[in-house]
Amino acid sequence: MDFPRTLRERRTRRRLSQLELATRAGTTQRHVSFIESGRSAPGRGMVVRLAESLDLPLRERNELLLSAGYAPVYAEHPLDGPELAPVRAALGHILDGHLPYPALVVDRSGGVVAANAALGLLTEGAAAELVGPGTNAYRLALHPDGLAPRILNFGAWARHILDRTTHLGALHAELRGYVPASVEPPADHLGFAVPLHLRTSEGELHLMTTITTFATAVDVTLAELRLEAFLPVDEPTSAALRAYAARTGGEHRLAHRRACRRPNRFAQAGN
Repeated sequence: MDFPRTLRERRTRRRLSQLELATRAGTTQRHVSFIESGRSAPGRGMVVRLAESLDLPLRERNELLLSAGYAPVYAEHPLDGPELAPVRAALGHILDGHLPYPALVVDRSGGVVAANAALGLLTEGAAAELVGPGTNAYRLALHPDGLAPRILNFGAWARHILDRTTHLGALHAELRGYVPASVEPPADHLGFAVPLHLRTSEGELHLMTTITTFATAVDVTLAELRLEAFLPVDEPTSAALRAYAARTGGEHRLAHRRACRRPNRFAQAGN
């Protein structure tokens, strides 16, 4: 990788001027200009400061360091390794603690790492190859053999998913193929705030989503995980989820526990 070009691309992608980047990094515009032109070689500390000032993901920070000729500073441990054992245990507690509402943990490409028991109600009827750890949550959402036939606001939800996956290349292209050209979001579509209206055996569910990331993580694997939790919008939805949990919670919770102990099998989900 060409460090000056890489730095310039990362800066322009974030629509920062050289002066703005220099101010954030505690240096001068002249120095940033010299670095981007290749006239000055930055030290390791400066590269770290520039990466932090650009608010790059940890993986990209390591790549920037490598392009400048320095070793990466952020570790990347496998999720099933001993270093992240406390994280796996904490994720299990969080997922179970969210019951009776659905929640799952996905990696940077939407690959399912783990889920709690309540997700079974959302995925009922979907093809077996689309469900469970090792599959892809975005593919499940839009595939005609997944949730798509039961999503009552499919136009808005499909646009929401496609907007979130533009960086995923081939997967994004695949997902676009599942959305007919005639399907359009409603005129009052807000884009960033899209509830999920889903038909299930327990009745219609109206769900909103929250996404939690590990903002202070210093491990690449951990920094790229996202906890996606569903919350009921109304009381009928809440009642339906409680009823499902009472009927099937024990069996599915055991399956979730096993999945959490074997996350390495699912690390490449979404490829």
